[in-house]
Amino acid sequence: MKPSAEHQLWMYEKMIEIREYEETMARIYLEGKLPPHIQKGLAFDIGAGPVPGEMHLAAGQEPVAVGVCAHLHDDDTVVGAHRPHHFAIAKGVPLKPMTAEMFGKDTGLGRGKGGHMHLFDPLHKFSCSGIIGASMPPACGAALAAKKRGKNWVAVAFFGEGATNQGAFHESMNLAALWKLPVLFVCEDNKYAISVEKSESTAVAWNADRAAAYGMPGVLVDQNDAVAVYEAAGVAIERARRGEGPTLLEVKTDRYLGHFQGDPETYRPKGEVEALRCNDPIPRLGERLRSTGLLDDARDQALRAHVSARITEAYEYGRTSPYPQPEDALLHVFN
Repeated sequence: MKPSAEHQLWMYEKMIEIREYEETMARIYLEGKLPPHIQKGLAFDIGAGPVPGEMHLAAGQEPVAVGVCAHLHDDDTVVGAHRPHHFAIAKGVPLKPMTAEMFGKDTGLGRGKGGHMHLFDPLHKFSCSGIIGASMPPACGAALAAKKRGKNWVAVAFFGEGATNQGAFHESMNLAALWKLPVLFVCEDNKYAISVEKSESTAVAWNADRAAAYGMPGVLVDQNDAVAVYEAAGVAIERARRGEGPTLLEVKTDRYLGHFQGDPETYRPKGEVEALRCNDPIPRLGERLRSTGLLDDARDQALRAHVSARITEAYEYGRTSPYPQPEDALLHVFN
């Protein structure tokens, strides 16, 4: 399933948007957390600055999000993991309330109560969780609901390769196969589960091979390429829409930043990130578009200017939006 010109341009623009969004957050997140604290010999202050708490960014992993989400409709469901921004952006979650949520503001998706690992947008049928492996059971639930309602909607669960060793992975795979649920399981293999290499934690070289144990197709995309992901995901999603059941799709991708911001990354070999960046998927797709006449300098510059304007506006909205009132802590919670 080859991507149309429209889909290729959409993927290119969204990858640029995701990358700039993540790199902007990487800078803002460190405000107040570095000097003068480190200069004074103090520890990295995770609670300081305008965006407190942990922050997991997805720069380098853009092809997984755009290659899959390019096939999705408004009624399809996406459930992400603790590194969720690229999936949210690709699914169409608005940047302003998403950013405000990370700043803990009242205008955020969850009124500032969830933070970046717990983004919920029912309008765009997107959610995520900080619990490892927690994307898969809810995706199965959404797929079961679609099947019972007689809809051709699909659900997508995104998760890292470390999550494949969780019980939720195996239970969800078994249930989805047994009930032939319209769900796509997408494993982002970025080599590291926090700081542990896959070879040190997982008995098989490729998690896609595990699909055979549950009677479903297992597909490996062994390159960090948006078009390759698009082609593989298209087959799996159409299969699900036809009522033929789930697929496990594994994508070998690259994480350019630490597991979390502030991660010293001492577990990585020297020069690894620099080598990975030499195969950056964004310029590679740009070169493909140029070679087919779909992109030139003028269009590229205009596209990037529009993306930058959207991101600047979103971060300004997040910074300037009001914080919730203290008494609001008791609103919108279970009693």
